[in-house]
Amino acid sequence: MIGRFSRRVERRIFLLNDRLADLSREERLVVEELAYHRHIHDDAVRDALVTELRDDRVAAREAAAVVARFDRELERLRKQRAAVESKRARLLARLEDV
Repeated sequence: MIGRFSRRVERRIFLLNDRLADLSREERLVVEELAYHRHIHDDAVRDALVTELRDDRVAAREAAAVVARFDRELERLRKQRAAVESKRARLLARLEDV
């Protein structure tokens, strides 16, 4: 009976490891995309300050909204990763108790 329990827990841990790898890839992509959009935002803000044109101010606001959206996505991924890591740690502890 203990063997079946251990195999089930091990399978769940492997699935969580796969999920963590997926989240890590997603997070890396979002970080890279966020850096790109931050540069765009910096340029748009600089243009808006220099030219004082309405279109440049609108572009700066739109770029800020995109950066904020990527910031939220990154935070969501990090929270999700922390939850999966916590779950994996609990399962590893249960496996050690067996």
